[in-house]
Amino acid sequence: MLQPVGKLLLFGATGDLAQRMLLPSLFALHADGLLPKGLTITGTARSDHDDSGFRAFARHSLEEFLPDDLKDDSVVESFLQRLDYQPLDASTLEGFDALKQKLGDISNGMAIFLSTAPWLFGPTIQGLQSAGLAGENVRIGLEKPLGRDLDSSREINDLVAAAFPEDRTFRIDHYLGKETVQNILALRFGNSLFEPVWNAQGIDHVQITVSETVGLEGRAGFYNDTGALRDMVQNHMLQLVALIAMEPPARFDGTAIRDEKVKVLRSLRKIEGADTAQLTVTGQYGGGAVKGQIVRDYATDLEKPSNTETFVAIKAHVDNWRWHGVPFYLRTGKRLAERRSEIVVQFKPVPHSIFAERGGSLKPNTLVIRLQPEEYVRLLVMAKQPGLDREGVRLREVPLNLSLENEFAGTRRRIAYERLLLDLIEGDPTLFVRRDEVEAQWEWVDGIRKGWETQDTKPKPYASGSWGPSASVALTERDGVTWNE
Repeated sequence: MLQPVGKLLLFGATGDLAQRMLLPSLFALHADGLLPKGLTITGTARSDHDDSGFRAFARHSLEEFLPDDLKDDSVVESFLQRLDYQPLDASTLEGFDALKQKLGDISNGMAIFLSTAPWLFGPTIQGLQSAGLAGENVRIGLEKPLGRDLDSSREINDLVAAAFPEDRTFRIDHYLGKETVQNILALRFGNSLFEPVWNAQGIDHVQITVSETVGLEGRAGFYNDTGALRDMVQNHMLQLVALIAMEPPARFDGTAIRDEKVKVLRSLRKIEGADTAQLTVTGQYGGGAVKGQIVRDYATDLEKPSNTETFVAIKAHVDNWRWHGVPFYLRTGKRLAERRSEIVVQFKPVPHSIFAERGGSLKPNTLVIRLQPEEYVRLLVMAKQPGLDREGVRLREVPLNLSLENEFAGTRRRIAYERLLLDLIEGDPTLFVRRDEVEAQWEWVDGIRKGWETQDTKPKPYASGSWGPSASVALTERDGVTWNE
């Protein structure tokens, strides 16, 4: 692991991500005394601020996005003293020398958080190099999107690798910073209960759902060029598949965990050509009602016709011994019935029911790992209903709940970027995505997209406020499986 750094450089420091996530996360770390003493935070963007202007901007962001229980004027003031600012047009080399002068001595190391349009990656890296801001004591964190297909991703990775070797490159997937996602590892590898049945002998299928109730929400241009498959499946959802399906790593460190994840991603069965019609479903939201509010269709929101998918469902397989024959059902979409991110692990039924002759009906055990909006782990098990059983045995499915909010009520819930920013500053790569992972994800997703193109697949309409096209129900129902709703 690398050493903690003395400076943090934030590109895109006046953008939406910085306002909503980065500045509040850094403040929370400062308030808890977790940032290195003396760490300075330099923001840069095209906006024409000076230091005091950026501090005023940051203060306003904290007032708007910090929870009330974290607001403390004296702590806010001490945090703002860490901040300074240098305006920069990253598309040219001209301003990088001034940025270097603003940063001053970086001999104690620097971490860069780069959140910018993909076309600016090359000029930004070149500018950092030209100004001597890419030395051995500098590391870089890269916010997605990292390309739109395998070729463009490799191009970006090559540009970054020219200045920053892999051990100093931290690719960010904010889902990996979520507490419940990390609990997948604790659940699997910290309990003897699950691992013996965590395979094709014990598990019937796995479902992963990431559903949103919002539409474009100011991201029209980006989203229409991206679509649900690139926006959610290629990164967040495939990372969840990897964590659920990976073999036990030898130790809890960045190399061992990422070695096992990439094995899963390379074992994903290719979905190409005519197979896409049988194993995938695409959709685009129409008009409807979400949470009682009438909403418009995608084309009206976009203000032009489009074939971009706002929904995708996939039946995937991991072709290895552990998961032979176990389907992984993935679905994600916008303007769906509710906001939810969850993993559902459906175990196989018991081989023989001793209760059938007495009228007892059994259901297979189900493990639900909810990532948002609530955070919990719920195991559904069978129990006998109280009674004398004169008319037969009555069995009922009951939940064993682990609510993180209740069980750890005295511990403040942290947003994902707090952990990821602190790990970037301290140099811990465990929760960041390695290049071979990213490229394995793109290779699989590109096969699906190419299949859609060759088959001339158009997204099916679905009503806003529903769970997507009816074809997504058929995708699972023909296997005797129902989506967890």
